[in-house]
Amino acid sequence: MTTVTSVGGDVESVTVRRTEYADAQEINNLISPATTAVFGNVNVIYLLEKANLAVTVTTNKNEVLAHAAFLDYPMGDLVDQAEWESFLHQHYNIEKCTPMNTLFLHLFVAQSNFSSGSAKEIVRTVFNAITELQYILLVVQNKVRIGNLEPALVEIFEPLKPVKQTEFPGSAFVCHRHHSCPQLHVRRARVEDHDDLIQIFTEQTKALSSTYGSYFLAELIEAQDEENQAAVCESDGTAVGFISVSGDINITMLNQCFELGPFNGLRKTKAEIPTAEPLPQSDPPLSTPSKDVTGAQKTNKEAGAELELDPPNAFRVQLFVIDKRFEMRSVDFLPYVFKQFPTRDFCIISVPKLAPEFPLLQSFLRVVPHHTSSLPQELYIFHRAGLLKTFDVRVAVSTDMPAVQDLVKQLSLHESLLKDLDFFFKARQDPDGTPLQACVAVVQRQIVGVMIIRNEQDIEYIRANYNIENFVYFSYHRQEEHGQLCHLALNPTFQHHAKHFLKEALRLTHKTCLYYPIYPPLHKQEKSCAHYLTAALNYMVPVRPRRQIIFPLEELGMNAPSQLITNEQQPYALNHFNRKLTMEPKVTINARIVVVGASDTGLSFLEVFIFCPHLRFNNITLISTHGSPASHSNEATRFLGTSHGYTARAHAQLSLRSWINVVTGKMIGIDRASKHVLVTGGRRVPYDHLILCTGEQYQVPCPTGVDISRLASSAGIIPLQPRQTYTGAVPSNLFTLNDELDCQAAYSWLVNNFIEQRHVNFTEQQSMSTSNTSYPLGDTVVYGNSIDVYSCVEALMGMGVCGSRIHLVHPPTDSPGSCFDDPTVAEAVMRALGKSGIHIHHNCLLAQWNDGQHPDPITSVSFTTDGPPLRLKCAVFLNLSTKGVDYDAFKTINDACLVYDGRLVIDTTFHTNDSTIRAAGPMTKFARRYHADQWSHGHFNSKEVGQELATVLLPFFDPTLEFISEPPTDVDRLIPLYSQAKIQGARLPGGFSYLHATRPAVWLKPPRDSDGKDIITGSTETGDYFRLHLNQHGMVDTITCLSIKPLPLSNYLCLYGKHEQLLNHLCSRYDEGLVHDLYSYFRERWCPAIYHDRFPDFEEDMHQIMESTNIQFQGNAVSMPELIQRLVEGKVEVTEDPELFLGKSFQNSEGLTSLKKSALNYLKYNRYHLTMYAQAGLP
Repeated sequence: MTTVTSVGGDVESVTVRRTEYADAQEINNLISPATTAVFGNVNVIYLLEKANLAVTVTTNKNEVLAHAAFLDYPMGDLVDQAEWESFLHQHYNIEKCTPMNTLFLHLFVAQSNFSSGSAKEIVRTVFNAITELQYILLVVQNKVRIGNLEPALVEIFEPLKPVKQTEFPGSAFVCHRHHSCPQLHVRRARVEDHDDLIQIFTEQTKALSSTYGSYFLAELIEAQDEENQAAVCESDGTAVGFISVSGDINITMLNQCFELGPFNGLRKTKAEIPTAEPLPQSDPPLSTPSKDVTGAQKTNKEAGAELELDPPNAFRVQLFVIDKRFEMRSVDFLPYVFKQFPTRDFCIISVPKLAPEFPLLQSFLRVVPHHTSSLPQELYIFHRAGLLKTFDVRVAVSTDMPAVQDLVKQLSLHESLLKDLDFFFKARQDPDGTPLQACVAVVQRQIVGVMIIRNEQDIEYIRANYNIENFVYFSYHRQEEHGQLCHLALNPTFQHHAKHFLKEALRLTHKTCLYYPIYPPLHKQEKSCAHYLTAALNYMVPVRPRRQIIFPLEELGMNAPSQLITNEQQPYALNHFNRKLTMEPKVTINARIVVVGASDTGLSFLEVFIFCPHLRFNNITLISTHGSPASHSNEATRFLGTSHGYTARAHAQLSLRSWINVVTGKMIGIDRASKHVLVTGGRRVPYDHLILCTGEQYQVPCPTGVDISRLASSAGIIPLQPRQTYTGAVPSNLFTLNDELDCQAAYSWLVNNFIEQRHVNFTEQQSMSTSNTSYPLGDTVVYGNSIDVYSCVEALMGMGVCGSRIHLVHPPTDSPGSCFDDPTVAEAVMRALGKSGIHIHHNCLLAQWNDGQHPDPITSVSFTTDGPPLRLKCAVFLNLSTKGVDYDAFKTINDACLVYDGRLVIDTTFHTNDSTIRAAGPMTKFARRYHADQWSHGHFNSKEVGQELATVLLPFFDPTLEFISEPPTDVDRLIPLYSQAKIQGARLPGGFSYLHATRPAVWLKPPRDSDGKDIITGSTETGDYFRLHLNQHGMVDTITCLSIKPLPLSNYLCLYGKHEQLLNHLCSRYDEGLVHDLYSYFRERWCPAIYHDRFPDFEEDMHQIMESTNIQFQGNAVSMPELIQRLVEGKVEVTEDPELFLGKSFQNSEGLTSLKKSALNYLKYNRYHLTMYAQAGLP
């Protein structure tokens, strides 16, 4: 917040911020004929879309006072954007203007009274925000004298001096940094500076004084010597900043904690050790950290062993502080401190992980910590060569090939890069004809970076499958302006220039958007070199995938969308960069956030954090038993049902591995004092925020030990501890199935050890039993009560296991009835099991393995039942019996003294009794003071719970969100409400595809005849059973599908929560006998608009129109909600049906016109998906 003064002397408090598209209309209103005379006819939206930086001055009431837009090339057609530098140098004496330090003004408008003050404030803000910027140029196509410019511009611009021999067709003016935001003068610190500096230190004095004493600053200044230096920066003769640097560094410790191999371990190589006093230079020489400059250097241990005797090549910042008003000029200290250590090339600084990143660090490169490091500090590094003001980017030429080869020779996929570069040199295109463009970065005539861009050919697919329109307006970008980033290699010394490299590549290649796809690990993509792009990814934004409509292509025929959209491709994660992002910094968060458990809850939490485009989380870690979630799946291993939360395709499109650290292992300890998690294998994972989302898993069953051979009947036998934890060795042929990897292990074992038996008759089995063969004898026992056991049985039959060799054993359960809410589905499944000859046993409690003998391998299993005991020969035991909190997780929680009451106890903000540990998902319950056991997370959609957890935690890190440190006491009493459907899906016996989506159980009441309506078509016998349940308000709250054909799942899940009238008046059509098959009904051409991922936004717009519409009633303007409220309260009497009255009232209002316009805009904007709808003016 600052102030500007009007011509009349009025002072206005203003905010200078980045321009938003919502400002466009007010900016248009400020454009005058004088503006057009200088800047030409301006399309404001187009300009905002293409500008590198757009700034707006607003009042406290968010009224636009002024606006300016800046690009990295001149406006108009005077010169091609890639050629402006040589063109202007030819006509003007501006040799110091380079693409790195220059921007061009393309528009300035302001309210006349505040024009002068606003212009000065905009220029000051722009220079302050972009530390490298030295010049702002205004290049006009017409001959314009300085006096003809707007007075506000006359005050800040001056004419450029032309070269006499040339005739420039336009006019050019310049604004210098030193007139608005001069660089600070830096000098050696003196004791006399103490009084000026101590005011800046006030906020930190207590902490520093407790460590160093009351006079630490004066003592630090007085203690300067060759190894310890201190400097201040001045503004108007007053010290406004202080820095203390030292050459005393514990390099051994740093190499143990950080990956310093790319920087030669911060030691001099023999070739770099000076033999004579170095010569003073105005510009530091370009030196590389080692011969291998691309990041594929020796490991820390190897480098440390070889460099122990080499002298240090770095100095460190001990203490740094600067007045907030000048913090963007922090980089002015760097040239001075490097002069104090002329033989050392690196400046390093360490900061606490929880400290916010300050502007000085934006010029530094973050060093990746070693995975074994527990140091609570982040290390940043800056190379002397970064002081060079020349980082030139140009189009690659064929003579660059040897230098590029030397740059990338250590990279594992350098052959692919060099091959594409060769294609560029020879034909400017790859073998399939797609245009290629290549750029190189040059510093002091040495190539330090290379980038190759391919024209993006799948832009329609990207638009349809990813939310790229959150970042760009497609109508303002031509097809050829979209490019795919294929390769990028950059010397680590210059990685802080990666964003400038990307910006220049956009300008030189005439691109406005870049895309980088990351394919799953198992996908072979020769053109994808992800490890080159670590630096670039920090400046790109991840793009969310879009939920897709499954189109009935046959029914739609020629009205179906383009094949470019409907053809399925290999899934990938998409990252994006555009001109607007070139000067938009991200907020860096170094806090260590550790998530335990790759459950739906944990993954949805991570998804929210990762897809915050303006935040960069450096230290998010996922601890998972099996590592990264699988981005591939095998239909043959689908032993388990699914919640349809995260499919293999979804994992591939998210690519969490690109943004988080993954630790493979199991949590076995939490040290709350030192704040670290102990993982199997001995690894310690430190945390600042710990998120427990381990969920519930099927547990290995513990036999009761009852000897059934002594019992004629087991009726009435109730073991003392039926839920006792099994702690013995798990038999090799017992498989507890909890995830994809468990299923793969079971599948492999079955294929190698069991399936072959179907080719062996009984006589051969007897002969093999006396031989040395390893084939087990017996059947498959599937033990459990959940829907997963039926999915498992179907998978076994799909593998070719005969039904007579499968025993489905149901243990006793506390809840009566089937795991299927719909009895029709349960009957169909039982019927299919009977036809397949599968043996079903009810109320069987595991008593013994192998009659109490050694259990490995299992050859027989015994059960107590409510009738005669049961003993089965067993070749493999598939366990899906009881879900619960994992024993190791429980022991860890209990040993850490976290409150556990049957579940981990949390409050409404997900806190445990430790403020740094949160938990969510089925493993949790609310504290008893809430009296809300039935509202535990296990009853709700796990993805929704994870998203709510992220929403609660995000304000701690996101400066754009309001953080409430102490919410009102009453708020803590409110239980979070969740409304999304609880979803189950599976492949069931009989070849059925099953889907069940229902309202969370806590919302459901015992059914009554008046509580809603069932709409049912088809039958289980014909394999087309479809049931919708509508609540008393006509809303869909339960969806049940059982079909022998594959289900378009994403389409049907969109039906949940929709009103039946929105579904083309479903009830009336059903009652009239017009709906015979819901599967066919929901494939009709009217449906796709409802399945669209942007339909909820459209519904929200409709609601806002309805609520804001005023209706003339009894001579007064009344809003729709108010009129409805009066009708409900009986304050208004109408002679006709209230619904008809409200409908007629709305039709006679202006709201109907707005509603129709909004509906047409929705169809038009999403035309590429919704081609089946007729629209006015379109074919």
